[in-house]
Amino acid sequence: MQYNMANRKTSKSRRLPCSGYDYEIIVIDDRSPDGTLEVAEQLQNIYGADKIILRPREKKLGLGTAYIHGIKHATGNFVIIMDADLSHHPKFIPEFIQKQREGGFDLVSGTRYSGDGGVYGWDLRRKLISRGANFLTQVLLRPGASDLTGSFRLYKKEVLGQLVKKCVSKGYVFQMEMIVRARQLGYSIGEVPITFVDRVYGESKLGGNEIVSFLKGLLTLFATT
Repeated sequence: MQYNMANRKTSKSRRLPCSGYDYEIIVIDDRSPDGTLEVAEQLQNIYGADKIILRPREKKLGLGTAYIHGIKHATGNFVIIMDADLSHHPKFIPEFIQKQREGGFDLVSGTRYSGDGGVYGWDLRRKLISRGANFLTQVLLRPGASDLTGSFRLYKKEVLGQLVKKCVSKGYVFQMEMIVRARQLGYSIGEVPITFVDRVYGESKLGGNEIVSFLKGLLTLFATT
């Protein structure tokens, strides 16, 4: 099996140390203010362009188009989506792979709100926003998954491609719609408890506009699904 580690961002094939899996990392950056591209360029200089592949874009175009951009360059059978700032720790990746293999799931989602999952480093406002958003989605959409707003996930490549085609949302609501559409299409969903740790460097892009956009998207999904 070959895995694409996509940190809204993904890879060229090499053996994942001690795992027996081939993987690739392709980095997709849309002028993020946290300096992601600059760090990725430094890593490319160290490990080589054949191992760290950069696919930057000129401006912020949304998560959906970033996924499409990454899929075009992915050669593996599975794609792992994760943030590149280590808010999503790579130590959970083996658990995602194991979960998928055990259940044959089409999608495995990291959850902060089940089992041993949790969040560290957020202030009260951010926790309330996340919990509130997740609660609203559970009540209105009943998606069959405990964490809809997170983005640490493993997809079968063909499943990811089909879901992206179906989704119309942009911004943070996109992650939620991916789960909702997966349920609609009958795809199986597994969950792995994860610990989300807020970034040490850089600033979150979550603001008032994103919150309003999320609420509009939620109401749209409620009315159409």
